[in-house]
Amino acid sequence: MSLFDDLARSLERNRITRRQALWLLGAGAASLSGCATSPVTGETILVGMSEAQEKQTDAQVAPHQFSQDLGAIQDEAVNRYVADIGQRMGLLTHRPQMPYSYRVLNANYVNAYTFPGGAMGVTRGILADLNDEAQLAALLGHELGHVNARHAAQRQGQTMLAQAALAGLNVAAQNSDWGGLMSMGGQIGASALLAGYSREHEREADALGQEYLVKAGYPATGMVRLHQLLVSEEKSAPSLLQTMFSTHPMSRERMDAAQAAADSRYRISNGLDARRERFMDSTASLRRIRPTIDACKNGETAMAAKQYAKAQAEFQTALTKTPRDYASNLRMAQCLQAQGQTAKAVSYADNAREIYPQEAQAYKLAGVLALQQRDAGRAFQNLDRFDRLLPGDAGITFLKGISLEGMGDRQAAAQQYVAYLRQSQQGNAAQYSYNRLKAWGVVK
Repeated sequence: MSLFDDLARSLERNRITRRQALWLLGAGAASLSGCATSPVTGETILVGMSEAQEKQTDAQVAPHQFSQDLGAIQDEAVNRYVADIGQRMGLLTHRPQMPYSYRVLNANYVNAYTFPGGAMGVTRGILADLNDEAQLAALLGHELGHVNARHAAQRQGQTMLAQAALAGLNVAAQNSDWGGLMSMGGQIGASALLAGYSREHEREADALGQEYLVKAGYPATGMVRLHQLLVSEEKSAPSLLQTMFSTHPMSRERMDAAQAAADSRYRISNGLDARRERFMDSTASLRRIRPTIDACKNGETAMAAKQYAKAQAEFQTALTKTPRDYASNLRMAQCLQAQGQTAKAVSYADNAREIYPQEAQAYKLAGVLALQQRDAGRAFQNLDRFDRLLPGDAGITFLKGISLEGMGDRQAAAQQYVAYLRQSQQGNAAQYSYNRLKAWGVVK
C-alpha cells in the first residue's frame, strides 16, 4: 500500500478497528513508559523517556520554544554571565553529565523553564526583576532540580498512561482515528513538556535548587528572596503576570519551606555574599532597557485582551525608548497585523529581520504578511528562510506549499503538501493539502 493510499484512507474513512487500536495502545504503553532509578533519591520512578530521549527531545523541541520566546538576547556578555553561573552549578548536581545549556530570552513575561535534557531559558522579564546573583543562582538551581529529578520524564510517563486509558475508552465507543492515536507515539511537543508541574515536583525542585545554591557558595536565603519577589509581584500586578511562572505555580507554602531550610539545615550559609554588586554590573545593560521590557509586557497583556489600540500605544512607548529592540518591533508588527494594517506591519517586521537576522520569528511573520498581500514570491523567500533557520515546523511546510501554488509552481507545491501530510493528517490544512493533491492527480 502506498503513502497516498494510507493518507486517503485516514482522511476519507478516519476509522480503525478496535483490535488495531488496542494493539497500538499496548505497543505504545510498552515503549513509552518504564521504570528507572531516580538519580536523586535512588527510588524507583515511572518515566516516559530514557536519558537518550531526554537529550534528543531537547535537540528537537527546545529550539522551537526558544524561538517562540524570540530567541536569545543579542547581548553576549549577559548570556555568558548567566551561562557561567549555570555551568558551575551544573557540575554540582546529581547528573553532572547532562548537556546543560543556558540563554536569556527576549521574552518579556516573567518565567524560566528547562527541557528534560537541560536546555534552559531565562526570560529577560524575570532577569530584569532580580536583585542579586544569589537569586539568579536560586532560579537556575530550581530548574536544575527539575532536570536532576527527571520530572519531565516522570510526567511524560504518567501522561502517556492517562492518554492510553482515555484512548481506550474512545476505541470502545468506536470513535477513534488514526491521527489521534498515532500522535501518542510521535514527537513530544513543547506545550506538553512545559505544562505545570505537580506540587510534589515543585517542592522537590525547590529543595534541590536550594541544595545546589549552597553548594555553589551562595546563601540559602537566595531561594527565599526569589520566592518573595515572585509572590509579591503576582500580588501587585496579577493582570500583567498571568503567565508568571506558568510552568511553576507559586505559593506561600513553598516560600515558607525555603525559609525553614535556610533557618535550619543551611543556617551556616546565610552569612555568605549574595554577590549583588557583581550581578548589578553584569546585568546593567539589560536593566537599562527595563522600561522597554515593561512597556512590551503591558502591550502583550493588552494584545491578549484584544485591546489593540492600548497595545499599540505600549509598543510605541517601547520603540521610542529602544528603537532597535527586536521584541518591540516584532510585537508592533503583530499588533498592526491584528488590526488589519498589513502594510504598516510589514515595515516593523522588516525592521525586526534586519535587527536580528539569525532569529526565525520575524521571517515567519513577514512570510504570512506577504501572503496576505498576495505576494507569493516574497512569502516563499521569507518562509524558506525561516525553514532553514528552524527546520521542522509543519505549519511552515504547508505555507510554503501555498506560496509555491501562488507562484504557479504546482509540482513544488505538491512536494510541500506531501511533506506536510507526512507530519499531520488532521485539520483544515491537511484536508486542503489532500484535496489539492487529489485535484492535481497526485492522489488517485
